[in-house]
Amino acid sequence: MKKIEVLGSGCPKCRKLEAMVRDAVAKHGLEAEVTHVYDMAKILEYGVMLTPALVVDGELKTSGKLPSEAELLKALG
Repeated sequence: MKKIEVLGSGCPKCRKLEAMVRDAVAKHGLEAEVTHVYDMAKILEYGVMLTPALVVDGELKTSGKLPSEAELLKALG
């Protein structure tokens, strides 16, 4: 099972990324645990300076933008 983390303060783009991730997981039948990390200290541990950011299995995949659907699917593997 994949561990997917959406990093962000809860701004509209951060919430949109979380919705996009949850939709992609459901649509493609991926086994994944999706969480939203709001804690800035934890976000900084990943070296993220711009949110929203996406982390899959501990690896930073995107930061500072909303990925396209194709980019998101590639990141989710």
